[in-house]
Amino acid sequence: MLLLGGRSGVGKSSVGYEIHAQLSAGGVRHCVIEGDNLDLAYPPPWEHGLAERNLAAMWGNYRALGYRRLIYANTVSVRFVDELTAAMGDDPRVTAVLLTADDVTARQRLARREIGSALEQHVVRSDLAARELEALSPAWVHRVPTDGRPVVDIAGEIIGLTGWAAGDVGLS
Repeated sequence: MLLLGGRSGVGKSSVGYEIHAQLSAGGVRHCVIEGDNLDLAYPPPWEHGLAERNLAAMWGNYRALGYRRLIYANTVSVRFVDELTAAMGDDPRVTAVLLTADDVTARQRLARREIGSALEQHVVRSDLAARELEALSPAWVHRVPTDGRPVVDIAGEIIGLTGWAAGDVGLS
């Protein structure tokens, strides 16, 4: 299991999709789940464990089809490794990556994405999340900066951390 965490605007989705593209090109069987979509509702259903229940259901479906590698992107995923692996019902080998970006970079990226009235709210939450993630993520979580780096290079670095490179024994 590859967990991609980080503040809003750090590039989790972009990096996740690039990892998907590179692994696909190399013939490495895998699946991608965007964690933010597992409980995106109003009012937020967090207290019901809906994200974990939906992850369990989706992973069960992928697992039944023979998938053994999961890329999971969610802001706080790297802080909740035990809960996420428990939801999977497996005992996966986990690579957790906290993507980082400075405040200026994150703001610029959010400004390109958030074109409505919620930009300032996203910036404030992103700044807070960056501080909390750095302070509360376990020391064993890999920190990978995204400032000024091409997404192709970031994805390649992370694939190297997982050991899922094309041509590795038993990865197809």
